[in-house]
Amino acid sequence: MSALFDSIRKMGFRRGPKRMLGGVAGGLASKMKLNVWLVRLLVLIAFLLPVVGWVLYFVIWIITPWQDGSIPLERLFGGRPRAR
Repeated sequence: MSALFDSIRKMGFRRGPKRMLGGVAGGLASKMKLNVWLVRLLVLIAFLLPVVGWVLYFVIWIITPWQDGSIPLERLFGGRPRAR
């Protein structure tokens, strides 16, 4: 399981420092070099899709590392948060 979380960290995607809720839109905006408000608007529009927007956001939120490299799903499975 550790290899999975290490590969997620190596992608370089982190929750954005400009976060409002879970930081997913901020992280996407930072990675794709887009305006954070544009990405937040697109995420909001995705929430209007039945189930898909909410489920996709939750999945991204649970596997996306924080700025310090810790992953919520890894913590759920008893893994230690890693500082990077």
